[in-house]
Amino acid sequence: MSESSPPGPTRRRKLRRRRTPHGAPPCTLTIDPEAPRPSMHLIGYGPDQVTEEDLERPSLIRKHLDKWPVVWVDVAGLGDEQILREIGEIFDIHGLALEDVVNVHQRSKVEEYEDHIFIVSRMITPGERFETEQLSLFLGRGWVLTFQERPGDCLDPLRRRIRHARGLVRKMGADFLAYALLDAVVDGYFPMLEQCEADLDRLEEQIMRVPRSDVISHLHAMRHTLQMLRRSILPLREALSSLLRDQPPQFTDQVLPYLRDCQDHTVQILDEIDTQRELCASLADLHLSNISHRMNEVMKVLTIFATIFIPIGVIAGIYGMNFNTERSPWNMPELNWAFGYPFALGLMAAVAAVLLFLFRRWGWLGGAPAAKRRGEPPAGEGDRG
Repeated sequence: MSESSPPGPTRRRKLRRRRTPHGAPPCTLTIDPEAPRPSMHLIGYGPDQVTEEDLERPSLIRKHLDKWPVVWVDVAGLGDEQILREIGEIFDIHGLALEDVVNVHQRSKVEEYEDHIFIVSRMITPGERFETEQLSLFLGRGWVLTFQERPGDCLDPLRRRIRHARGLVRKMGADFLAYALLDAVVDGYFPMLEQCEADLDRLEEQIMRVPRSDVISHLHAMRHTLQMLRRSILPLREALSSLLRDQPPQFTDQVLPYLRDCQDHTVQILDEIDTQRELCASLADLHLSNISHRMNEVMKVLTIFATIFIPIGVIAGIYGMNFNTERSPWNMPELNWAFGYPFALGLMAAVAAVLLFLFRRWGWLGGAPAAKRRGEPPAGEGDRG
């Protein structure tokens, strides 16, 4: 994040509204007119071979389902109802689940159906701005189906592992692929947290060095980003906990330890988010404290100057009254004195010097008070022992 722009989103957050009309029958798919047209990418693999294909129509999926031990179909874009319904028919997806796929305001959750399981998570979209999108994941026997709101995701490292047979993903089944997808989504939060931590360190140095007027806006944007991160990851932790608690048949015992590790990562992310939110509040208090301290220093200097010039002004006012000395010898005898003007200036300088000496002695102009320099307790403090 650049120093010239506040971290996190700069525009007002838009409220996510349910697009399905109220009172509509179940399984109604209300397509967002701004949603991109779906693009389908298929990866089929086994321990020894892997294939990839960009599909032009959903019917091409069927020839791969029985050919490969594991098939992953990734659909990016939700702008065509007909394509979504055809994909749903191929994988026998329940209509209510398809409705949740289209309504992208869903929080992370897990739903079990007769022959597949439906998992919703919030995935961070790569880019300079912090944005999340809904990732809908279906896990069946030998296949994984994912729906994204738009092209571009954080799943490329997983795709490279599949292509080059790195790790266990090519040796395991579809349930391990579903875990790997969830793990990639969770790991996508760590770079954002590291970026937030770096921005907080920079803001802390800035506050301690020379506080700027835009620090509060930066901290507010940071707290907003952290709040959105927490709102996205907290339901996912609950969803993973329900998977581990219920142990659906789609996940084998071999994959459950990996799911526990993924849940541990969500807990770690939540702890880091809470820590950074507290640091944001502390930095805001520190910034306001520094601003108040600097204001007090300015007011102290102005008060000292005003205190010095008050008696000088009194002296100047007295000698500016110009009483006639011919009427009375008590009326300003210095007016006819040869050294009256130098005497008035000297008196003003002497008053200012005495006040500066006293302010310095009392510690108002820097340095410690004289009593503290001599090791004596300040005035008004007696023995406490």
